[in-house]
Parts: sequence; structure tokens; C-alpha cells
Amino acid sequence: MIKDYKIPFVTFLTGMAITILGTLFKIMHWQFASGLLIIGMTLEVLGIILLIRLILKK
Repeated sequence: MIKDYKIPFVTFLTGMAITILGTLFKIMHWQFASGLLIIGMTLEVLGIILLIRLILKK
């Protein structure tokens, strides 16, 4: 049962880590900050959508 939720949580946590890294890049005014933020938040939204779909399916 917990194994079913593994992919959404890993996707969400990966997105969160990339978003935090993008925030650091933005604060330091380094390149690729906006791209990292977009990718990270997209992964977070994808993880939430997958989780909601899995919950509604059960």
C-alpha cells in the first residue's frame, strides 16, 4: 500500500529540492535560476496531481 505512494512522493520531494536550489540561485543572482524554479515547481505540481489521482482512484 505504501509502495503505491512512492512515485508521487519522490516526484514531489525532487521538485522541492530543485525549487530550493533554484531559490538559492536566485538569491545569489546566478544563471539558470528561473529555469530551476520552473522545473522544480512543475515537478511539485505533477507529484500533487499524481497523489490526488491515486487517492481518488482508491
